[in-house]
Amino acid sequence: MMLGAPTPAAAAKVVKPLALSLENPHYFQFRGKPTVLVTSGEHYGAVLNQDFDYSRYLDELKANRFNLTRTFSGVYVENPGAFNIRHNTLAPLPGRMLCPWARSGEPGYTGGGAKFDLSKWDDAYFRRLKEFVREAGRRGIVVEFVLFCPYYDDAQWNLSPLKAGNNVNGVGANPRTEALTLQHPELVSVQDAFVKKAVRELRPFDNVYFEICNEPYFGGVTLEWQAHIAATIQQSEADLSPASRHLIAQNIANKSAVVRDPNPVVSLFNFHYASPPDAVRVNYGLNRPIGFDESGFRGTTDLPYRTEAWEFLLAGGAVYSNLDYSYSTVTPDGTGKVEAPTPGGGGPTLRRQLSILKTFLEKLPITRMHPAPDLIHGGAPAGGAVQALAESGKAYAIYVRGGTQVTLSVMLASGKYRAEWINTHTGAVEKSEKLVAGADVVTLQSPTYQEDIALRILTVR
Repeated sequence: MMLGAPTPAAAAKVVKPLALSLENPHYFQFRGKPTVLVTSGEHYGAVLNQDFDYSRYLDELKANRFNLTRTFSGVYVENPGAFNIRHNTLAPLPGRMLCPWARSGEPGYTGGGAKFDLSKWDDAYFRRLKEFVREAGRRGIVVEFVLFCPYYDDAQWNLSPLKAGNNVNGVGANPRTEALTLQHPELVSVQDAFVKKAVRELRPFDNVYFEICNEPYFGGVTLEWQAHIAATIQQSEADLSPASRHLIAQNIANKSAVVRDPNPVVSLFNFHYASPPDAVRVNYGLNRPIGFDESGFRGTTDLPYRTEAWEFLLAGGAVYSNLDYSYSTVTPDGTGKVEAPTPGGGGPTLRRQLSILKTFLEKLPITRMHPAPDLIHGGAPAGGAVQALAESGKAYAIYVRGGTQVTLSVMLASGKYRAEWINTHTGAVEKSEKLVAGADVVTLQSPTYQEDIALRILTVR
């Protein structure tokens, strides 16, 4: 049996992948538990870059209790120096790139080596993909498999197997801005075949969902093409029961935008650089998870990533994914030093801080909680912000950004509670007190803090 192939018993097993929570579809359910997806991950080259030791990488994610990684399919790769990213895992060395299609015997691929034959699959690629997903699953990590990405400029299009000069099939003799449209039937046919193949190969795994296209608001990507790819994913699993089908995600915008006429086959709506967390507020009525599945262009310090993660998830978001540039082929465990001009940060300290956030969320009845902007009646720091989730009378979660000490006026339902102020840098409980509320405003004074602090209020008997 080919290495990485599912055993007959596994193939026969009914797979129940990551799904929307039945109790609250703004969140997920994974392996029987309510789930929010949090990570600080590498720059999406774990599968396509043969020099990347993904086992060490996945071990580091697990050590920080993270449960998500994004990975690109290999249809798109980057040139060294793209976006000023040093040690970019999406820019493999010549001859070290894997993609879905096999090499031909004809030299001339722009990135080094032979051209690709779009009529033949590369078994080594799919073996590595499945091994990666399997190893992630063993560690409780969900894989967001990103099928496509726009070609931001000609440097990326010149490296794509789908450009005519890089394959022996003559497919892709078009501008990069037409590569992810329905204008070229032969190209669309190749893309459809890849999607069907990928969905079929990943069918046995419960820890996968598919994102149609990374940042489709660049490079000429059309909504019609995105809808076509989503339909292809759906049709590829049409023979499965609804509970066995994998979720489909659509990347909507940078920052925020109102999702109008949402595609009914899409279950997760993703945003990039979604700070402040307006994308959650304006799309909460969709009753679907809202994700912040890329950050990493806000400098090398930890502060902006920690605060935006807390704000987004305490506003009701379901996904936070930070680009951590300390991962590379040399340091796949994330011990590398991040230096300018690399546009973002990362490293052990930030990962520990995001792990504190994930642990905080896990101690809440998250699927019974909802955004509660009216919970706070006063005390927000000048120039700062407060986000809150609540299950009235049971649990409250509050995050404060800015200031060094606050006195919050909080509307609580009648009951007895314990309030705990959490240090977002260390996870320590800095102050704890018992409360008795009578369906009125309660005043809570924080300890002193640096930059931000979290508050958890749970009912007690």
